[in-house]
Formats: sequence, C-alpha cells, structure tokens
Amino acid sequence: MTRERLYLFDTTLRDGQQTQGVQFSENEKLIIARTLDDLGMDYIEGGWPGANPTDSAFFETAPRLRATFTAFGMTKRAGRSAENDDVLAAVINAGTPAVCLVGKTHDFHVDTALGISLEENLENIRASVAYLVAKRREALFDAEHFFDGYKDNPAYAVDCLRAALQAGARWVVLCDTNGGALPREVYEITRAVIAAGIPGENLGIHTHNDTGNAVANSLAAVDAGARQIQGTLNGLGERCGNANLVTLIPTLMLKPAYAERFEIGVSREALKGLTRASRTLDDILNRVPTKQAAYVGASAFAHKAGLHASAILKDPTTYEHIDPAEVGNERIIPMSNQAGQSNLLRRLSEAGLTVEKGDPALGRILEEIKAREAQGYSYDTAQASFELVARRVLGQMPKFFEVKRYKVTVERRKNKYDRMVSLSEAVVVVKIGEDKMLSVSESMDEAGNDRGPVNALSNALAKDLGPYQQYIDDLQLVDFKVRITGGGTEAVTRVIIDSEDREGRRWSTVGVSPNIVDASFEALLDAINWKLVRDGAQGR
Repeated sequence: MTRERLYLFDTTLRDGQQTQGVQFSENEKLIIARTLDDLGMDYIEGGWPGANPTDSAFFETAPRLRATFTAFGMTKRAGRSAENDDVLAAVINAGTPAVCLVGKTHDFHVDTALGISLEENLENIRASVAYLVAKRREALFDAEHFFDGYKDNPAYAVDCLRAALQAGARWVVLCDTNGGALPREVYEITRAVIAAGIPGENLGIHTHNDTGNAVANSLAAVDAGARQIQGTLNGLGERCGNANLVTLIPTLMLKPAYAERFEIGVSREALKGLTRASRTLDDILNRVPTKQAAYVGASAFAHKAGLHASAILKDPTTYEHIDPAEVGNERIIPMSNQAGQSNLLRRLSEAGLTVEKGDPALGRILEEIKAREAQGYSYDTAQASFELVARRVLGQMPKFFEVKRYKVTVERRKNKYDRMVSLSEAVVVVKIGEDKMLSVSESMDEAGNDRGPVNALSNALAKDLGPYQQYIDDLQLVDFKVRITGGGTEAVTRVIIDSEDREGRRWSTVGVSPNIVDASFEALLDAINWKLVRDGAQGR
C-alpha cells in the first residue's frame, strides 16, 4: 500500500525563540538549523527578518540546507499595497525559497485588534499571498487563532483559508494560538474544514501546549486529514511551548497507526540521532535535559523494579514500547535498595562485568549498595558510581591515581571597582605511581564571575593528571544537584553530578558527606575514574 507523505515544519528558531528567557545568537541558530537539517526536516523557519538584528544577520548569511529555508512575517497592513509594505518587504528581501505569513482568521481579532472590516482583512490575505507567489516564493499562511475563530464564526474562518489558497498558497496552517483546544475538537474542526473544500494536502497544523495536548492535537489533525505538522525541538515555545517534534517524529515513524499510513522525511538512520539532537538544544540553552522526556529522556527506558528488570532480561518488549537504540537512547537498570539480582546482573552486564548467577559476589555487592544507601547514597540516579562500587567489590577496579590532599579557600573582597566579589581557589595534590603533582586553580570564568569552590576543585583536579590527561580533556560537568538528607545534627549532604564527553555520553556520580565540599569532591573523583575505566585507561 502506498503511504501518504507528511511534511514536518520546524519553527524552533522563530516560535521556539519566543520562550521566556531564550535568545539565540546567530551562531547558535546556525548549529540548530544544521541539527534540524541532519534530522530531515522539510521546512526550517529561520525567524522574522527585520524583527531584530540577530534574525536579520542570520538571513544575510543563510545556511545551506536540504530543507526548505523559510522566513516568517505577517500579511500586509491595511491602507497600503503589498508592494509598499516595509514589513512585508523585509521578509521578501530575506531571499528564502519559502515565506510563511501569519494573518487573522478570528473575526473578534479582526474587529478588536486590527480595527478593520472583515472583507478588508480577506483582501490583505489575498494580496499578501499573491505578492509572494508573484515573487516566485512558496507561500504558507498561518491562520492565527483559527480554532477559536472557527467556533465563533466558522464561515469567516474558512473564508480566510480560501482567500490564501486562491491567491496561490501551498499551505494553509490551522493555528491553535492560545493553546486551549482539545484533541476531539481539533479533529472535528479539521474534518469540517476539509469538508468545506479546503484540501487536506494543503492543510497544516500548529499547536501550543497550554493544556498539555499539543502532540495529541497535532496527531488528531493528521487523523482528520492535515498533511503538515509544525512544531519545535523539545517543545520549545511561548508560554507552555509548542508541539514537540522530538515526541512526534518517533511516534510517526515507529507506531503502526501512523508508520503504516504515512512517510516523513526523517530516515531510520537519522532517527538514531534524535536523542543527541534534543540534547544539543538543551546544551545551547544551558538546561538540564528532562529525564522523563518521552523517547529521549534519561529515564525513558529506566527499569527500577526487580520484577520489571527480570522480565527485561528475558525480553525487553515486556516493558519497553520501542527499542531505545532506534532513537539513540539506551536502557538503564537503576541500582537501589529495591534492587534484586535481576537488576544487578543486567547492570553488571551493561558495565562489561561478567558475574555468574548465584555467585556469592552478587550478594556482597547488594549488601554494599544497601549499606551505602543507608548512609545517604543514591545509586538509583548515579549509575556510574554504582559501577565503581561493584568493580571494587569484585576486585576489578584499576588504581589510576591517589589524592594525597586538597584545599579550598573562599575569599570575599572588594575589587578595583569597589564592589564586593567572591573568589574561590583550590589546591589538589595527586600521586600517580611515584610522582606527585600539585595543581592550583581559581573558579573565575571568562566574564570575571566566581563559579564557586566546587568549580575550582573540578578545574584543579582535571588540570594535570599526567598520563591520564588525554582521557579527561573533553570531560564537562553539565549538572550539579545538592540535597540534604536527614535532619538536625545527623544531616548529611548528597551531591549528584552529571558529566558529559565529546561523544555525547552522559553519566551520573554521587558523593555523600556532612561537608558539601567533601561530597562534591567524591562525586568528581567518581566521574573521572568512571571515564578512565570506560575509555580503557591502564591503571598503575
């Protein structure tokens, strides 16, 4: 059976940039555009030319893409021609092969926001789209507030779509601008629009996540006959975000209800880069990836309960709806005081440690894990530290270096501008074989801001590890979490550190102590030791 083509339109660089606290640089836009292009997007919307200096500069040095590069703007303003509208001119002058224009389709907004007649708004849509087509641009029309408009005045909302199509638009896109629509009404309205004569092959959907239904609403529109989906990486977007393409893409490709009916421009090989693409955006935003994110989250294929892990050992499909490798993710069997031997055997196997079922060492590892968790450790979220504990119990932990001493100082003083500033400094002495090495580091970043004592310790520890330096030069700390366990005089500090290397590997380590610096240093040591083990460094 021939499958129908669905088209994916990414608006991360435009609508995604409207997220509170997000502002991409020109170089960051370039990285994101290439990441999207590698995935296989059909359209990549670069922003609004003329709206701000960054967007204008980005269009001036437009990236070479396989996707259709698209500029965004709005329909011409009332009282002037399309040829003489300077806002529309800036979009045309961007030189992109496609242009997406937003226009009003809700009569309330036409009356209240624009203050013009309904017919004049229709003429603005017709004239603007016709002008794009005359300039040999592929025209898309974003029907703003369409679902609210259809509920109030369905005939007029559809007339707006018809005006754009008759003027030559390739796509008219139904926008749930306020994000308040629900899947059933999106389905019914989309069906009604098609029944009114708007072809499904020219119909797109653009949803927001204000009710948590952006992905469901997009799929509902596809079920009803729409053939383009607009969305963003990681669901980035104004207010609660847009439809998350990172969730939609694997759903369309791996779920039979869609995979058997449709094809998209993303290949199975490109799909394996989905997790990495998601994390690339998080890195640019300096955000910690959401562990519970569908398909790509670190916990998306984590199986904590012993019963689950036992079944996973026999057949992963017992508790997994897809193979995590298909989206570039991996299975995790967390270790905790709820663990049984099934979890333990699986986790040891993944770490490359072979232990036979029934081996007394398994009991010793579990006892050690449970004893340490009673002290405040948590191996549920620190798989790398668990592996190191297991290796030590098994006698399979190489000795790379020994920390002889370390010291951290924090000084508060006035700078040359007579402002009070903090400065942290760390000294670390390690012994490798017969050699001792002393490293000193401050925590000041390039902007002259103090990053704190833990940062100073990390810099000092990673500054000079002699023969092991090559293994840790690409190590980067990406998250640092602190929790106080217990209370009163018995309280201890638990520190979880997430690390990453240039291969995109992420691992978590834990440290526990009444002293936050000691707990942090323990987690730092585990992060380095785990990487040395995994990269095959030879112990001394």
